Amino acid sequence: MENTFEVRTDLAVEEKESFPGDGGEISGVSLREWHRADSRIKMTEVKILDEKGSKAMGKPIGTYITLEADQLSLKDEDYHREVSKELSAQISKLLEGKDFTKPNFHVLVAGLGNSSVTPDSLGPRVLNNLQVTRHLKVQYGDDFWRGKPMPVISGIAPGVMAQTGMETAEILKGIIKETKPDLIIAIDALAARSVKRLGTTIQLTDTGIHPGSGVGNHRNSLTKESLGVPVMAIGVPTVVGAAAIVHDTVTTLIRALSENMETKGMGDFMENLNSDEQYDLIRELLEPEFGPLYVTPPDIDETVKELSFTISEGIHMTFLGQEVS
Repeated sequence: MENTFEVRTDLAVEEKESFPGDGGEISGVSLREWHRADSRIKMTEVKILDEKGSKAMGKPIGTYITLEADQLSLKDEDYHREVSKELSAQISKLLEGKDFTKPNFHVLVAGLGNSSVTPDSLGPRVLNNLQVTRHLKVQYGDDFWRGKPMPVISGIAPGVMAQTGMETAEILKGIIKETKPDLIIAIDALAARSVKRLGTTIQLTDTGIHPGSGVGNHRNSLTKESLGVPVMAIGVPTVVGAAAIVHDTVTTLIRALSENMETKGMGDFMENLNSDEQYDLIRELLEPEFGPLYVTPPDIDETVKELSFTISEGIHMTFLGQEVS
């Protein structure tokens, strides 16, 4: 029987983990993991090198860098500053070859999501904390900007289609036509497969973004091909599918049953079921109509608030060379 059960995730590192071994054996995909000696952050770089790797991973060709910081959900200013510095370093790494320090380099930051829905409000909240500078250039002209080694930064929170009646890509195309940015940084909330990654993982990629894809809501992609401008995406998982939690629960249940002699037979039976069959079984035991439910942590308000400062500071450190209070 073909295994068609798919747990949704926006994280390349989780796609990598779904393969046997350490994930480094996937053709067309390279993997590197490291910890900095002076950092409490685990780094993972997944590079999808060709179409074969793209098909295996279900993601576009490009580089995906993941920062995993277990204490990121805590209110610890020193730790968040450490994460911001690492985030800045990785943004700079993805921008290698681009002279983003020149005065007229224009960065447009797009805060995607719905500001009225907390788990989806990360993008707009980052925009609220962002120090924009383009208005200074517009108001005072090139004389004001001359001798000031900082890029032009502008920002937009385009909302969601239910609020505006327009696709995010349509809105950005109009802004791009008028303001002509050199780079777009799209900030978005993501969906994860694992509960442990909610609010503790930041993913950067140079492949752009596909709004809503992690929760099955496929919208127009925001990529260099669709917008005509390089697009970097920064995302944090804030929701996990209930189906993923159920699947993980089944795996844990199987392990517990198999370790107990009295229930070993039941554990072996369930272990021999494929993912589809396990999923169907647990749904029958729970509710006839389970539905596409997504779960978020109870402290998501504070988590998103802290993360919005951390990400905005990472952007400030990269392009303005400073922290902004």
